[in-house]
Amino acid sequence: MINGGSETAVAPVGGSQPLDWKFSQVFGERTAGEEIQEVDIISAIELSKILRDLIFPHVGHRRDLEKMDYPINRHPEFRYKTEFQSHEPEFDYLKSLEIEEKINKIRWCQSSNGALFLLSTNDRTIKLWKVQEKKVKKVCNMNVDSTKAMGNGPIVGSSISTSSKQYIANGGCTSNDFSFPTGGFPSLHLPVVVVVNPECLFVTSHETNLMARCRRIYTHAHDYHINSISNNSDGETFISADDLRINLWNLEISSQSFNIVDVKPANMEDLTEVITSAEFHPTHCNMLAYSSSKGSIRLIDMRQSALCDTHSKLFEGQEAPGSRSFFTEIIASISDIKFAKDGRHILTRDYMTLKLWDINMDSGPVATFQVHEYLRPKLCDLYENDSIFDKFECCLSGNGLRVATGSYSNLFRVFGCSEGSTEATTLEASKNPMRRQGQATSRPSRSLGNLSGVVRRVKGADNSGVDANGNAFDFTSKLLHLAWHPTENSIACAASNSLYMYYA
Repeated sequence: MINGGSETAVAPVGGSQPLDWKFSQVFGERTAGEEIQEVDIISAIELSKILRDLIFPHVGHRRDLEKMDYPINRHPEFRYKTEFQSHEPEFDYLKSLEIEEKINKIRWCQSSNGALFLLSTNDRTIKLWKVQEKKVKKVCNMNVDSTKAMGNGPIVGSSISTSSKQYIANGGCTSNDFSFPTGGFPSLHLPVVVVVNPECLFVTSHETNLMARCRRIYTHAHDYHINSISNNSDGETFISADDLRINLWNLEISSQSFNIVDVKPANMEDLTEVITSAEFHPTHCNMLAYSSSKGSIRLIDMRQSALCDTHSKLFEGQEAPGSRSFFTEIIASISDIKFAKDGRHILTRDYMTLKLWDINMDSGPVATFQVHEYLRPKLCDLYENDSIFDKFECCLSGNGLRVATGSYSNLFRVFGCSEGSTEATTLEASKNPMRRQGQATSRPSRSLGNLSGVVRRVKGADNSGVDANGNAFDFTSKLLHLAWHPTENSIACAASNSLYMYYA
């Protein structure tokens, strides 16, 4: 187990060189002119930390499971494994509120005895699923002598004469002289149930199907929409967070949870910020972090008190003098938070930037990455069409040397955060990811090796409908969800109903 405070990211030789990303595969590719149904849109992605599995749910409650399958000298490839239904639409009669089946978050749990375990949640209900291979059993032989059986009629050769019987409704018979022949019916036996072997009849085989079964349902603990779930490193507990509360659950107990964070004021008119995301520390089971709509991150230690209303550390970005506007608080809201594998750093995504924080330094972020600064002059338009409230996710590479997040026009950005790195790659979620690659104009203002630098925003000067590379941007095509494989340089990203995989 890695100590979260003793290991820092060290750039290897050549670490500052940008990765050469290549297309690997796509699932559910959209054809030209195809109309996309809302139920087919991918709503979350999660790559397994231990197993080579990938799961991505759709808005319409369906969840697809893929498994990585590749030789050691080739890039990762996934093949389809199974799909199953997770949630159904519900209706809250007390609040007259319809609850969508859309899955907000999914998280892998520790595997056991060859079975996969995962958590999924919609706005109100969390479920624990067990996915396991089961042997297929079928009735493959009735042992009926075909020479003595004729369809569904009487058995030929029996001593029962049906011509003299008087039948009544529902198959009853008025005659009482029904009798079995001596020795019974030798041509009829009980059916034989065996595990099917396609090569050798009646011999047990290893043919299996993947079956999903709901093990636990955790409900009635949130009055507001659930935005986060996170597994603890102890393998026994997890947290769920909504706008105002964070609850602690035991995986084996679905009837009760413990409220560990409550930011609801006595008077709702005094509410100034809400919880936007929460995540457990990767190695310390007593620590977790959560972000707010004001752009702050709070690190809490559950050993301090049962109700963690006070934080251990508070991380807030410094607002540039004279830069405050109507949109300042809106774009400062953090939509996603991720711990690095070493537990030393936290990555956050707000509307315009990625920020990397050191948990030992609360004076400000150690690096700030401009994602789409060219949209700053268009904030008014983004507010009018509600795009400014889009919630983009972020991710880190397994070695902590790179970070990634999505943008509009199905673009995503990869930044290097090691000392001396100049990596700032723009890729498109398509079979040709480098098609719109151009000269990057925004760079991280600070790196892990240069903590004394000053954060500077690169002001956008282009007020047209094009990005920094001269390409028209499309607000309707947004890449919200992506995930980086824990051990490989492999990224999965969702563009509407399509899942694209890339490797480097």
